[in-house]
Amino acid sequence: MRQPPDISISRLAVYLRFLEDFVKEKGPDSTINSEELAKSLDMNPHQIRKDLSYFGKFGERGKGYRPEELRDKLRQILGLAKKWNLCLCGMGNLGNALFAYQGFRQMRLDIVAIFDNAPDKIGKTFKGVKIFSPERISRVVKQLNINIAIVAVPPMAAQAVTDKLIAAGVRAILNFAPIKLNVPSYVKLRNVDLSMQLINLTYFLSSCQNT
Repeated sequence: MRQPPDISISRLAVYLRFLEDFVKEKGPDSTINSEELAKSLDMNPHQIRKDLSYFGKFGERGKGYRPEELRDKLRQILGLAKKWNLCLCGMGNLGNALFAYQGFRQMRLDIVAIFDNAPDKIGKTFKGVKIFSPERISRVVKQLNINIAIVAVPPMAAQAVTDKLIAAGVRAILNFAPIKLNVPSYVKLRNVDLSMQLINLTYFLSSCQNT
């Protein structure tokens, strides 16, 4: 199998999200072709077919795809056919918002541990999930078989927390801290810088006002 680029994997997630809703609305016996899918997503049908081709053949010529079948295959390709355990590092305002996000649970991504260095939080349970000191990362990650970590701590603490996670065996990290993290090549790191995205929007609005 050819190795797909990261952008193709991101688009597969978009296709999956659309198909989840499409199956609920149209039912399991419906069909959809690449042109209809592309029109709904404002994309190129050739690109959709190319993205899917990395993983085999899908659909029938002249008939299109069976949405429920394609949805299930995309779930399997994206690793969503099984449950993954996550930990959340940082229980401030952003951490609280991330914990409340229902999309994780719908994708079978379960936050099973929280790490925070605030003395008034350590040892407490938040909606059924225990809050631990970051010093417990190594033991808790191994005990709970945690696969993915969400880092939402202040910038000055982010690298130290990340180092502990990697030493404990975490190989996938979603970083919300506005700082560049150094990780080894065998660790998959994704950065989400909310402030930079907002600055991009303010620049756009400012540019529109100046034209």
